[in-house]
Amino acid sequence: MDKVPMLAEGYETLTAELKELRAERPQIVDAIEEARAHGDLSENAEYHAAKERQGQVEAMIADIENKVTRAQIIDPTTLSGDKIVFGATVTLLDDDDKPIKYQIVGQTEANASKGMISYSSPIGKALIGKSLGDEIEVTVPAGDKFYLVDKVEYI
Repeated sequence: MDKVPMLAEGYETLTAELKELRAERPQIVDAIEEARAHGDLSENAEYHAAKERQGQVEAMIADIENKVTRAQIIDPTTLSGDKIVFGATVTLLDDDDKPIKYQIVGQTEANASKGMISYSSPIGKALIGKSLGDEIEVTVPAGDKFYLVDKVEYI
């Protein structure tokens, strides 16, 4: 089984979501029982909606439990060096020398608008293993982009 790398914050978010979903289980069972009491199940929209929600919640719980059990929590503050690895915060310079800052995180934590990109994203893959001063090329839908690794931090 492969490990799922993530930051401590990502692990906490997953476990909180898991707790909420588990708390929803009894409410769904109650909704199913109430809908069953209305009679004919073949045309009972409330029953079908509650059963569908139950399936969704159970699938989400299984997925999150899988990720949590395989979690490999990485603390970037314990890392150092100028080589880019999981957890690194990287400042890149684009063609116009405009700085762009990204932190390399796990897939469940990725949020590009917050500057957190997955290690499996095109930019994440291009950055892993590179060092300070390296140039990288990334193919994105808009075409090829070139960046210079300006700073590598572990914060």
